[in-house]
Amino acid sequence: MSSQHRPFPPLEVRERATCMCGHGDVCSSYEPGHALHLIQARLASATPSGWADAIVDQADASTGVILVRTLDEGDLVSVWSGAGAAAGLAAGTPVALHARYNVLAIGRERFNVLRG
Repeated sequence: MSSQHRPFPPLEVRERATCMCGHGDVCSSYEPGHALHLIQARLASATPSGWADAIVDQADASTGVILVRTLDEGDLVSVWSGAGAAAGLAAGTPVALHARYNVLAIGRERFNVLRG
């Protein structure tokens, strides 16, 4: 005689994933302002009309907040990046901001940003 099979109930997941960029490690999240996803980068590069040239007004590496002023409209746009976009970024640096896909281009580097 065999015993009746009793499946183990699934355990509830009670913890949320933590982004590692807050601990000085590689960013593990693709939320706005964190790591740039490959699809996001490709969509931004495939839509060149979405880019706006801008100049850095100020950048704070400790908070990750960057203020840029667009050249076409003169709008002041605040963005945040936990991926290190503000590190070493000086006022007056030319950048480009993709409005639709929230990508900040600094030279050849691309960053996922959170508009604020």
